[in-house]
Amino acid sequence: MYLLQIEHPVPSFDRWKEAFDSDPVGRQQERVRSHRIFRKIDDPTYVIIELEFDQLSEAESFLISLQKLWGKVEGTVMNSPRARIVEVVESKEY
Repeated sequence: MYLLQIEHPVPSFDRWKEAFDSDPVGRQQERVRSHRIFRKIDDPTYVIIELEFDQLSEAESFLISLQKLWGKVEGTVMNSPRARIVEVVESKEY
């Protein structure tokens, strides 16, 4: 399993969440299995998103689509996005 982790500040969490929920890239069609959204405790205008994929190639392709979108919306709903793809090597629930 692979996670695409994204983080960036947002001018308004509510406005960003509305844009995220509109799903402009098409998460389900792009084979995103699940997503999680986090906010920093000390800065609720900083979001961290994790998108889960079965295949590395799916995560890489989705990141390319996101980067194209970011070029159009940076400075309005989000700023200075950072992204990385990581492989889950172990996961255990307690």
